Amino acid sequence: MKRNSLILLVALLSSFVSGAFAQKKVSILGDSYSTYYGYVTPDTNLCWYGVPGDKKENDVQRVEETWWYIFVNEHGYRLERNNSYSGSTVCHTGYEKADYSDRSFVTRMDDLGNPDILLVFGGTNDSWAKAPIGNYQYAGWSKADLYNFRPAFCRLMDYLTKHYPDTKIYNITNTGLSDEVTGSMAEICRHYGVTNICLHDIEKQWGHPSIKGMKSICEQVWQVVEGASK
Repeated sequence: MKRNSLILLVALLSSFVSGAFAQKKVSILGDSYSTYYGYVTPDTNLCWYGVPGDKKENDVQRVEETWWYIFVNEHGYRLERNNSYSGSTVCHTGYEKADYSDRSFVTRMDDLGNPDILLVFGGTNDSWAKAPIGNYQYAGWSKADLYNFRPAFCRLMDYLTKHYPDTKIYNITNTGLSDEVTGSMAEICRHYGVTNICLHDIEKQWGHPSIKGMKSICEQVWQVVEGASK
């Protein structure tokens, strides 16, 4: 009887120790700010980052230089999923008013695995493409509504908070976006209780983070995530 009790105690302790030291999983839902030269998007190998000598020259050339790779590896996390698509918008409207419903954030939001932490980094292309802003809409979305930024971002946050109830969700707001996009993300994040990380002073080359900028993004995100875990 004592031997069986000892075996049970050892099993319980092993389970506790393995659980205590299990790596937390991180997923990213993003655009080209979370890619790098040679990054493979869901259905193509195209991404924004050019090689040295290109007109789009940027010194970020390797996955190890991206903000999320540094974040995951320096702080003991495990990457669950990086669902990032270069040039993608949150809403269905892309550049030159093209239909981006095949790559929008609201189209890809159900393919993020089962993360403990979810980092959403979008809105840049919506701002640059001057996508229609629309109205704040917290329910009853039609597909037509989702061609506008505010309804699409509302739909995104509504889905994520309900579909990943045990996941800590952070929205990352880029620097240099239109006031409408920046303000809309802040307001919608408040509505859904999602932590909104507003970046500042990010070094960029051709509009995208340099190696130094990537490190700064990682540091600013970590500062907020670390503070929330205390």
